[in-house]
Amino acid sequence: MKMAVTYDNGNVFQHFGHTEAFKVYDIEDGKIKSSEVVPTNGSGHGALAGFLKDLGASTLISGGIGGGAQMALSEAGIELYAGITGRCDEAVTAFVAGTLAHNTEANCNHHEHSEGHDCGGHCHE
Repeated sequence: MKMAVTYDNGNVFQHFGHTEAFKVYDIEDGKIKSSEVVPTNGSGHGALAGFLKDLGASTLISGGIGGGAQMALSEAGIELYAGITGRCDEAVTAFVAGTLAHNTEANCNHHEHSEGHDCGGHCHE
C-alpha cells in the first residue's frame, strides 16, 4: 500500500491545503519498504486529493484539514488520519503498529486564508 503524509522538514505539516510536499511511503507485509518526498508543484486544497490518488496513495496522515478536503479525499477513496503532529516517520511507524489515533479536532473550519496563514490553535500546531 502507499501512504502519504503532509510533509514539512521531517514533520507532519499542519495545514493540508497548503502543504508543499508529501512524504510517500510504500508499506508491504506490515513494514515500511521505502519512502520519498514528492513536491505538490503548487497544487492546493481540492486538487491535492486528485494528486494523491494519481500517486496511488490509499491513506493520508495530516495535521489540520478542512471539510471540503476531507470530502474530496473520501470521494477519491483515500482513508484519512487527521490531527496528527510530530515526525512523519514516527506517525507512519505508529500506523503500521496499529497505534496511530485519530484526532477529532483536526478541522480547519474557516477559509478566508491570507498569505502566511496557519490554522493556529484550532488545528493543534
